[in-house]
Order: sequence, then C-alpha cells, then structure tokens
Amino acid sequence: MKGFKEFILRGNVIDLAVAVVIGAAFTAIVTSIVNGVFNPAIGALFRAESLNDALDVVIPTTGGGEATIKFGVVVAALIQFLLVAAVVYFALIIPINYLKKVSFAKKKEEIAAGVEDPAKEPSEVELLIEIRNLLASGSAASSAMSDPKGKHSDVVG
Repeated sequence: MKGFKEFILRGNVIDLAVAVVIGAAFTAIVTSIVNGVFNPAIGALFRAESLNDALDVVIPTTGGGEATIKFGVVVAALIQFLLVAAVVYFALIIPINYLKKVSFAKKKEEIAAGVEDPAKEPSEVELLIEIRNLLASGSAASSAMSDPKGKHSDVVG
C-alpha cells in the first residue's frame, strides 16, 4: 500500500488525471460542434440530413440482404480529429513553443552577459571538488593540532 500511495501522490499522476478530465470535456465540446454544425452543413451538400447519413453505399450480402457502408461517419470522425488537432496546435503547441523560444533567448542573453543563474545547482563534479577541498583543509587543521606521537590534543572551547 505504501508504494501505491507514493505513486498516487506524485505530482505527475495528478496532472495526468486533470489532463484526462479536461480532455474528455474538450472532446465533448468538439463532438457537439461537429455533430451540430459541421455534419448538417456538409450533409446538406450531399442532400442528407447530416454527414452521418451522407455517402452511404449499399452492398449486397451473401445471405441475400443488404449492408450499408457509411463513409459519411468516417468523414465526420476525420473532421472531428482535425478540429481537435488544430485547437491543440494553436492553443497549446504554438504558445508553449513561443515561451520556450523566449526563455531560451533570455538565458542566452544572461550567459552572454556573464550572469550566472543563482537557482542553478552545482554539478556533481563541483560538489566533489568542494568536498575534496573541505577534507584537505580539515586534515591540515587536524595535523596542526596533533602531537608528534599521532594523538590528537583536546580542543578546549
């Protein structure tokens, strides 16, 4: 249960859940626009009530009956997909790419001006060098306080 709790409480799981809920709501909006506006408008071009009823092809079956292939439904699904893709592209991708471009340009200007990022954490190598220097200075101080026999003297504060 502990592992499951950690998994659920991670930020990216909650972000993903929010994205799914918003995506489902957005899909409902696009579906209603496609079914209420585009399907009837395009269906009118084919003299049908909606696109779902247009472009029907009736074929005979082996049992002597008829089957209907509904190409209009496929075209309606394609239109819906293109609308969702267009909204995602124009409402999300373009603004995010613009923000990345501005951020990259700003960072490039800071580097050119010699301004170091104060929030930047030191690299692993920098940390190891700092630890080495601290150990070296600590051993020098330690050897200055030790007696010739190698025993450390007590430091009185």
